[in-house]
Amino acid sequence: MDYAVLVASAVCYAAGIVAQSVAAHRAENRPGTGLGLLARLAADRLYLLGFAGQAGGFALAFFARASLPLYLVQTASSSAIGLATVFGVAVLGWRIRAGEVATLVLLATGLVVLAGSSATSVADDLRPAGTATLAVVVLGTGLAMIPAGRTGAFLPAAVLSGVAFAVVAVASRSLAHLDLVAVPGNPLTWLMLVAAVLGQASMAVALQRGPAAAVVATADATTLVLASVTGITVLGDHVLGGHGPWVAFGLAVVVCGVLLLGAQSRTGANRLAREAA
Repeated sequence: MDYAVLVASAVCYAAGIVAQSVAAHRAENRPGTGLGLLARLAADRLYLLGFAGQAGGFALAFFARASLPLYLVQTASSSAIGLATVFGVAVLGWRIRAGEVATLVLLATGLVVLAGSSATSVADDLRPAGTATLAVVVLGTGLAMIPAGRTGAFLPAAVLSGVAFAVVAVASRSLAHLDLVAVPGNPLTWLMLVAAVLGQASMAVALQRGPAAAVVATADATTLVLASVTGITVLGDHVLGGHGPWVAFGLAVVVCGVLLLGAQSRTGANRLAREAA
């Protein structure tokens, strides 16, 4: 059941990626930064549809994190860029090259390796020092968005989006096993929400400045690495006995696959945005 929820989460994320990227490029003639751009995009129905997909994916991933390790959940979420590419080919007429097909196979291989190496577990409670550290990271991300929003490059904003979403992943892994009535009163909940808003704002800026696939790949790779390392070292995520090297291999394969797919998909993503504008 947990794995079915994880698959549904990845599908929702993929739909959100496509819709949000088109909406962000529609606004390219009206430049903006940070929360101001996010507020303007909120009036775009297509962007709201993409946001609904992202929210649905997050909700499903939240429940999956109650028993599945972060490295597996984040890998499944990162594979959404591959699903988005498949969707673009099947429905929107994107052209896909042999190298992109090979990269999709690479992503699937890494996901299978990680699924076979993971063990279910409930996360360790995050100590006050850990919560304070996450708060400092969120504050630093918010401050760093100011100069990142003034540059014409997408990379700084995409990386900041990945950092913010890593905070969301870590916080939600710690919250997922709690009773739902206890979640609103936990400080991690509000920290998670602030990080989610900052992540969306940074993503909107990055999507306006660069190809959707490259932006999402950069953010996903950043989130995957930071969240996975934190999950294993701080939250007590379990790995099947003797499978530690396989987890490291699977993560390396997925990160490389995500980044390669992002680099290879620029042409198709830009074409989609121009046609939909």
